Amino acid sequence: MPTAPMPDDVWTIDVVNPHIEVPAEETTYWWYVTRFPPLKHKHHIIKYEGVIQKGHEGLVHHMEVFHCELSKDEIVQDYNGPGFAEGKPPELEACRNVIGAWAMGAKPLVFPEEAGSPIGGTNYNRYVLLEVHYNNPDKKTGLVDASGIRFYVTSQLRKNDAGIMELGLEYTNKMAIPPRQELFSLTGYCIADCTKIGLPPEGIYIFASQLHTHLTGWRVYTKHVREGVELPEVNRDDHYSPHFQEIRGLPQPVLILPGDALMTVCDYKTMDRPNATIGGFAITDEMCVNYIHYYPRVNLEVCKSSIDTVTLDSYFRFMNKWNDDNTSPVKGDRANYNSIRWSRLHAYLLNVLYTTSPLSMQCNQSDGSRFPGDWEKKPLTKLLFPLPPIERHCPSTMEQILAPLLSPQKSRI
Repeated sequence: MPTAPMPDDVWTIDVVNPHIEVPAEETTYWWYVTRFPPLKHKHHIIKYEGVIQKGHEGLVHHMEVFHCELSKDEIVQDYNGPGFAEGKPPELEACRNVIGAWAMGAKPLVFPEEAGSPIGGTNYNRYVLLEVHYNNPDKKTGLVDASGIRFYVTSQLRKNDAGIMELGLEYTNKMAIPPRQELFSLTGYCIADCTKIGLPPEGIYIFASQLHTHLTGWRVYTKHVREGVELPEVNRDDHYSPHFQEIRGLPQPVLILPGDALMTVCDYKTMDRPNATIGGFAITDEMCVNYIHYYPRVNLEVCKSSIDTVTLDSYFRFMNKWNDDNTSPVKGDRANYNSIRWSRLHAYLLNVLYTTSPLSMQCNQSDGSRFPGDWEKKPLTKLLFPLPPIERHCPSTMEQILAPLLSPQKSRI
């Protein structure tokens, strides 16, 4: 994807932690509230990159900067400490609009010449929230960190405001991957009903994509479906590594129209895990996300799914009666998954459950609220006309070995 040269007036804003001491815990999400400098007129962010403190390259797993969607004079309470496992406290609820997302291995993101992320101007609230996921498996003490994200800003406005949208699976322990799996797939849906209400008639253009899982992910891709017809994929990584999560500029912007659906598929390997891997925030939990960068910016911030809660509860009751597992309605989803005595059959049944059950949708606006409508028990996206399989043009390793043995021998004269 071609990028425009940097304007002459570009300057930088660093949103970094103020030399905080990282807790001696395996997983910490640290939140820090700060403010952008005052800007009387609207500007555009046209590039951003991770700023990782030297020596902490293996400590900082991923980061996000959220803009607090409030009127100009509203104040956000100071916060500098560990985040919460689920949700945000009321005083930080407005800080949900993602304007920068970085993960381990990502290079700088340079915006296309058509777009920039808006900052400043009339009635612009300056408060932002930095979230840093620290992975400290050895539980080291005395680690002081000042990592964050650097934004490149210009007064020379682009044609479109850019935004970031989250696709995939909801951050929840309603999902799980059985142990000892060579391959287990989970799919997060952005359904047609959500894009119908959340996108403008002319649609949006995706220009970059960042795929994200934790440690057991090894392949991730996002399908694009229009009225049951599968279009070319938005992004795919068949050799995904959780230690190299690049922000990938797409060769050409991808047009997403109202009524289109996006299906983010994550393939996992859990052969070395004796217990189920549960969805969640810890590095030993799992996620399935695609952060798409697009223009023009719209109010649709999150388009993600999870399995319908009532259906999942019925599954746990079934496993209790049929398999005599110690699952119970009074337990949480995590405890119930860990109460199942997993076998090949049980892993197969869980896969059938996920691929046939209705969805609970997060079709969320920038302020965190859902768009109007009923988002429970939504049907899965139907793929009526899939793309044909990709033809391989490279011979397999075995074919390369056998070729000289099977070819006619040249005579020696």
